[in-house]
Amino acid sequence: MSTYSIKDLERLTGIKAHTIRIWEQRYNLLSPNRSETNIRSYSNEELKHLLNVSLLNKYGVKISKIAEMDPQHIAHEAATILVAETDHEDLINGMINAMIDLDENLFDSVMDNATNRFGFAEAVIHVVYPFMNRIGIMWQTGTINPAQEHFVSNLIRQKFIVAINSIRVEKQRIPHSYILFLPENELHELVLLFYHFMIKHAGAKAFYLGQSVPFDDLSRVVEISQADRIITCITNRPMYTAKEYLTNLSNAFPHLTIYAFGGVIVEEKITSFANVVIPDAPDQLIRIINDPTN
Repeated sequence: MSTYSIKDLERLTGIKAHTIRIWEQRYNLLSPNRSETNIRSYSNEELKHLLNVSLLNKYGVKISKIAEMDPQHIAHEAATILVAETDHEDLINGMINAMIDLDENLFDSVMDNATNRFGFAEAVIHVVYPFMNRIGIMWQTGTINPAQEHFVSNLIRQKFIVAINSIRVEKQRIPHSYILFLPENELHELVLLFYHFMIKHAGAKAFYLGQSVPFDDLSRVVEISQADRIITCITNRPMYTAKEYLTNLSNAFPHLTIYAFGGVIVEEKITSFANVVIPDAPDQLIRIINDPTN
């Protein structure tokens, strides 16, 4: 059974631990288990309930009134709000709820709301990315299981593929061609799919190779495609370091600009070198992609 500390709840929901304690003690909105040393631990159900309570409170329902409502009523009212005028934070929390319950309908409603209000690119940058970061927190605390992660990752992947396939580039507006790939044994392609969308949306050419691409295969595609840019991501720790891999990439393709990102690159504190560019944030690479003069 998944359990969270009060600090986990604070990081996942954005609600201060002090506020959580008050809601718990004064209004009995949560019922955590307590260890022999009186340390609180909270379940998935209590995390979902806290997210719903917080949403109703944010949109004008007093905590004292919420405390009188049964959990099903609270959940129903929260779901209604999530398909209306909500902000980035509310949508992120809605996705967390959908993931915990493996609720595809709720996830689709939240994603559709985000896309309709902000556009697909902004929805990904300000809702999906932060949501994935919180999934990282849940991995660290052991409170998410692989089934939940695979469930929501595949839903997001489907959204990316539909968005990419909806774009028809009649004329190349940006004079650059990109090869997008993941090194061998790299399988987490969500961010790469997002950049594929952004490249097509900008009117540049993209050659999407996907997951676990052998170095020799990459060399052949570079030769055939005549691309001038590469985008890749390193999130696993393979037999070599990320710096070694990027150095090999740089030496093999000195005439290409290589954009690289990923958790291992951050851990190794790699900065830009030679023809390898390490973007500071997703926005930086998006600006580069959209700039026809760059």
